[in-house]
Amino acid sequence: MKGTFPVYSDLCPGFRGEDPAAGRMSLAAYCVMCCRRLGTSTPPPKNNTYWKDIRITYQARKELHKAVRKVLAISARILQGPFADTFATFDVEDHECAVWLLLKKSQSDDRAARLQAVREMVAAHPWHGNETVRAHGPAFPTWKEGSKNYQFRTIAQACDLRTLTGLARSKESDPRFFLPPPPLPPLKEDSSIEEELRHLLASLPQTELDECIQYFTSLALSESSQSLAAQKGGLWSFGGNGLPYAESFGEVPSATVEMFFLEALVKHSEIPTHCDKIEANGGLQLLQRLYQLYKDSPKVQRGIMRVVGNMALNEHLHSTIVRSGWVSILAAAVKSPDIMEASHAARALANLDRETVAEKYQDGVYVLHPQHRTSQPIKADVLFIHGLMGAAFKTWRQQDSDQVLTEKVSEDETRYTTCWPKTWLASDCPALRIISVEYDTSLSEWRARCPSERKSIAFRSNELLRKLRAAGVGDRPVIWVSHSMGGLLVKKMLLEASQRPEMSSVINNTRGILFYSVPHHGSHLAEYSVSVRYLLFPSLEVKELSKDSPALKTLQDDFVKFAKDRNLQVLSFVETLPTSIGSMIRLHVVPVESADLGIGDLIPVDVNHLNICKPKKKDAFLYQRTLQFIRETLAKDLEN
Repeated sequence: MKGTFPVYSDLCPGFRGEDPAAGRMSLAAYCVMCCRRLGTSTPPPKNNTYWKDIRITYQARKELHKAVRKVLAISARILQGPFADTFATFDVEDHECAVWLLLKKSQSDDRAARLQAVREMVAAHPWHGNETVRAHGPAFPTWKEGSKNYQFRTIAQACDLRTLTGLARSKESDPRFFLPPPPLPPLKEDSSIEEELRHLLASLPQTELDECIQYFTSLALSESSQSLAAQKGGLWSFGGNGLPYAESFGEVPSATVEMFFLEALVKHSEIPTHCDKIEANGGLQLLQRLYQLYKDSPKVQRGIMRVVGNMALNEHLHSTIVRSGWVSILAAAVKSPDIMEASHAARALANLDRETVAEKYQDGVYVLHPQHRTSQPIKADVLFIHGLMGAAFKTWRQQDSDQVLTEKVSEDETRYTTCWPKTWLASDCPALRIISVEYDTSLSEWRARCPSERKSIAFRSNELLRKLRAAGVGDRPVIWVSHSMGGLLVKKMLLEASQRPEMSSVINNTRGILFYSVPHHGSHLAEYSVSVRYLLFPSLEVKELSKDSPALKTLQDDFVKFAKDRNLQVLSFVETLPTSIGSMIRLHVVPVESADLGIGDLIPVDVNHLNICKPKKKDAFLYQRTLQFIRETLAKDLEN
């Protein structure tokens, strides 16, 4: 009988979050239709009818008739709709009535009632659990267990966009709350997913774009033609002007054509009008197909979630994103043990959740804690800003073995954390919102992801400041944690914010800054740029680290005055060991004298430049002193 039931969402739009009231009306109409059909069905079969036929026809209709009467009874009781007297004596179990009560409560005009309804759905209810009975062998589900699954499915089909998003952002939500994504439309005849991606990218506006978007778009479109001709659906066929860009991935030749398209789509999805085009041209479904195809490629899946997370910044696209089935995919991804996967999904879901999240998290801004709805009051923010060749996650991992600049991450989560701010700091200070940001950097121009990009520290600081303010940074007390060039960005951001009245809250709420080997007075790295092939064409970032840079000296002098005037708390760590850069050289990237800001404590640590922000273990001095600084600086704020 299981296969005979239609899916409610196929019958009425309300069950996919479009119109709850219309959904209830459509369901009631459908039930009445079923009753009429059942009422005119043939009488019980004669004795000469085979028993197997009775089970398929008469018994199935009898059970369906009972189910319809139950739905009608509950609908009339909870939704106060009309109900025929012939069904009025039907007995509705209390826990089944509770499901419909919660659904009605989740659609209340009272926001507090809606939030409470979601919490109650997630909490342990009579339909939770797996009660079974044992025959002469394995355990078989009881009728109650089937009823529980029905109740989960009822909520999944009947809840609206706000409720579904709330369930997805609830840490203990049951996966049965989420329907599988709807079937994807078939690919066009004689087409491939690469060709569909090409058509999607070509359909987006190609004029009035910044140089980097133009670069990624033209590269993907021009080089994909060669790839499709060479080996359809295969690995990238290197050659032509694609080679320098391909080398920048650092994983040649494993990068696929799809990654080139994703890089371009990520850039386009930062423009709201382009998001509309992506949605209108079937981009959400195409990205979902790509997500399923590359389920074993975390890099591809993260790129896809970046695009979805950017599209979720546009509230008018929320209903389309939900209907396309992305919430169920994100709900599963946010519970992944992989911190990067979970954080990308958490960003997209937070941008969808306008019920409890006022902030908007733009590309490159990731909340490490809390990643779910929580009753824990958040009293302060701690922001992590990486440096040259760093990233939002890998920079802040636990220290592993000796490494060169091309860092590789251990995957053993049982003995190793890939992001200590999320794993350790969130546990020690649950009242903090912990954010990590990501931006592109390079050591040399020929390894830059976008050769046309020439972003100075001043340009990047403005860009990051805008994104962080959109994320609500400045609305509560803040501590900045930075590594290497990230510290220069923090200094520049605060100085810029101090000159802009609309950013005054960022300044007024900044409590302290923690620097990990920040080259306040320049770095030896720039000195090697002309003699080492790896740095033959030094990037603008490296050039700005020159010891005789006037901009660096001005930044240092202005910031020291600013920090003293604001009485900011400062703690600095500095490396004492040299760092391997490729296989070419070993150098002391930031010497002690360069890491000395001139205010606050400066603590030398016997590690290299990469490991200065990577504690060996939770009880190591590096982490414990960091934790002490955060707790002491925010002591009054955390007590309130």
